[in-house]
Amino acid sequence: MNIAIVTGASSGMGREFVLQLSQYVKVDEIWVIARRVDALETLKTEVAVPVRPLGLDLCDAQSFRKVADLLNAEQPNIRLLVNAAGFGKFGSYHRIPLEDECRMIDLNCKALVCMTRLCIPYMAPGSHILQLDSLSAFQPVPYITTYAATKSFVLSYSRAMNRELKEKGIRVMAMNPGWVKTEFFNHAVQTNGGNEVQYFNRLYEAKDCVATGLKDLYGTKKDYSVHGFPVRMQVRLVKLLPHGIVMNTWLNQQKKPKNNQNLTTE
Repeated sequence: MNIAIVTGASSGMGREFVLQLSQYVKVDEIWVIARRVDALETLKTEVAVPVRPLGLDLCDAQSFRKVADLLNAEQPNIRLLVNAAGFGKFGSYHRIPLEDECRMIDLNCKALVCMTRLCIPYMAPGSHILQLDSLSAFQPVPYITTYAATKSFVLSYSRAMNRELKEKGIRVMAMNPGWVKTEFFNHAVQTNGGNEVQYFNRLYEAKDCVATGLKDLYGTKKDYSVHGFPVRMQVRLVKLLPHGIVMNTWLNQQKKPKNNQNLTTE
């Protein structure tokens, strides 16, 4: 049985991957993972491919045992793994509970590594892994400190794993969007009480970012993908400038609110 696995599939970018992936890879079933099973169930009526909802909290180590047991029992051929689960918090470090910072590390980094390692033995040459990353991976970002650091890890891990898995014929790519208006903001702004982060230069649609990511995953040899010409130029500039200048620029931008209204979704 050929399958795709998508984590964080209940909303936002993860959900959009489920809706679009059949344009690029033929599978018999899509396994969708998130805590909200009710949201996963609705995907059954939105895609032509059979969907198997797996209600799991990827911050819980027991979830990986369940995934490992299911893979062992089913012995599927995983054609695509999308690690889209993750969350962030904005604001000064003292406003963000330590528990939330640890959960960011657990979900954005540890869960991604665990899912990747669990799935690789069930992948044949020609399989793909897409790790949902962030534009913040390319620079230190004050007031999005821990989230940005986790995304730097994802970028480094993904690019290195792409090299290691090349001999197996498995391709790994990080996808690094800029600001995307999804439920991400529902959680992120909760700790932004001092408005430390309030400048959002461009807001993109999830469907457009996902379309670019899948196109780059299957149509190029890139080990990371960035949607939007302005954002790609920003990445190039960040690579050239000292990070001290980049951080100063970021902090100065936060004094000028832009696109900071109506970011949360129902």
